[in-house]
Amino acid sequence: MLLPLLLRRLAWAAMLFWLVVTLIFVLVRLAPGDPATFLVPPTATAEDAERVRADLGLDQTVVVQYAQWVSALAQGDLGESFALGMPVSRALAESAPTSFALGLASLLLTFLLGGSVGAWQAARRNRLGDRVATFLSAAVFAAPAFWVALALVAFFTYGVAVLGLPASWRLPALGVRSPGLALTGWADTADLVRHAILPVTTLTIIGAAGVARYARSAFLDVREQVFVRAARARGASTARSAWMHVLPNAAPSLVVLFALTLPGIVAGSVFVESVFAWPGLGRLTLAAIAARDYPVVLGASVWYAAAVILANLLADLALPVVDPRRRAS
Repeated sequence: MLLPLLLRRLAWAAMLFWLVVTLIFVLVRLAPGDPATFLVPPTATAEDAERVRADLGLDQTVVVQYAQWVSALAQGDLGESFALGMPVSRALAESAPTSFALGLASLLLTFLLGGSVGAWQAARRNRLGDRVATFLSAAVFAAPAFWVALALVAFFTYGVAVLGLPASWRLPALGVRSPGLALTGWADTADLVRHAILPVTTLTIIGAAGVARYARSAFLDVREQVFVRAARARGASTARSAWMHVLPNAAPSLVVLFALTLPGIVAGSVFVESVFAWPGLGRLTLAAIAARDYPVVLGASVWYAAAVILANLLADLALPVVDPRRRAS
């Protein structure tokens, strides 16, 4: 029973992946701009630009380019970057650890903070604290990531000096490590952590705001069920009913949310990496878009699409495990 379900889900995932990457290819090719204009000197002639386009294979029809790209993709070849002059897979692999580190740290903190706040709000439904937390979470979740990042930079750099706070409150705003310092061991780790505080905080507070709103609704839906009220009527404490009844039955909804948030490890820090000058996938993608570096844009999009589809597939397969009611289907 599990094997046919797995094969069916894999077939749908493969078809969806093909549709997504095809759409991405078409949209990238329809975008205005000519990569050759970024690769030739200002004094180059039209013949020089046409020669570069021919070397890059851009003089062929879109159908031929698509067929060549899909054929190479099926073999695991993402092509070579126009601007960087290296294989796309290598460029992505060099940038991925930075994005993974930021994404994983923020994801864990997001669910720890957001889930806790959502549970706290559900236990205090319609009280002042719940209403204030709801307003704040909606405001933070609606705020653009780059705006939150710039606000944190302004406070923990200039704001610390203006308010007369201790110098230890000042946090580095750019880069992964302090320039000009050759640190090793724990000193190097501490320096890296200090540089990571602001970008991780930016991703965490925005993500936690959304998780808190979702978790609050999930917990409240379960708290209103008859079996929870019956347990309370039989004398079960609030903590026991929450642990034994509310949390297990709200878990499937949180698993789905976790799966939908999981691709953020790969694609959730595009603007944050740009603001804080972290050399991750997001910054690489933005630079590739600006330079019309089609292979890098397509390669990054393939990674992002695969991450989203895989996360949804894992959630679909995990639901019967956390929710026995779905095992029959």
